[in-house]
Amino acid sequence: MNQLSISVRIAEGFQSKEHAIMDLSSLTRLAREAGYDAMCMRASQIGIQSTKETVDEGIRILGTEQMPISMMTGDFDIVYNNDKGPDCLRGIDPYLKLAKRLNTRLLRVALKTEDDIPWAQKASDQAAEQGLSLVHQCHSKSLFETLDGIEATLSKIDRPNFGLIFEPANLELCGQPFATEAIERLAPWIMNVYFQNQIIKPDGEVTLETWCRGPVSFDIIEIHEQGGIDFESVITGLKGIGYSGTMTVHQCAPEGCSPSDSAISANAYLRQLIDG
Repeated sequence: MNQLSISVRIAEGFQSKEHAIMDLSSLTRLAREAGYDAMCMRASQIGIQSTKETVDEGIRILGTEQMPISMMTGDFDIVYNNDKGPDCLRGIDPYLKLAKRLNTRLLRVALKTEDDIPWAQKASDQAAEQGLSLVHQCHSKSLFETLDGIEATLSKIDRPNFGLIFEPANLELCGQPFATEAIERLAPWIMNVYFQNQIIKPDGEVTLETWCRGPVSFDIIEIHEQGGIDFESVITGLKGIGYSGTMTVHQCAPEGCSPSDSAISANAYLRQLIDG
């Protein structure tokens, strides 16, 4: 039985990921009322920069709403995938402690260069001692841009508790297969799945840099909108490998759509595909 999770990113701006437009109490209540099983935590709500009082209050809110945390991204550098993103690997203890407090077993991390691999191994070993796993998203401008890069990096890290957040939109952005072929190839490492939707177009409203094909422009669209990612094929591929873990709605509400409407429509659409 798949757990359907929603990222607190639903209440962030695409380019400004530090400032939430909803407080955690409202956001947690929305997630529950929209029918999600869990929430994916990011530093815009709770991160390693948060005060003890903020963390304590967050845990109280989550407990009141009986909302488990599916995964944690503990700082803004990981979220922005910048050059400081891999610093988390060199000082993993605060992230592990926060993950334990939030009662989640998955922590998202970042790698940019081959020099980060030994640190990923060391951080994984530390996480394993506490029953935790580290995961990396399929992501542009990282060692996880292409299928070849992802497979090679995970093979080099070679830790059973270091896995992958499979994310078709970033794979498409980088010109990679993102359905059955990719899922079967990466199956041994998939520990979480992110869903974002987009339409790649030359005059898209958003442009992101990639290492493998330069700048790519696209429009952000609702999860259920047609013409973007073929989620039916993605979920069919996941079913084909027997994936039964978390699937996470991982995008801000598109322009003109409220977080509430976006969360509700995404849940209804994905539940139909997952249960069908």
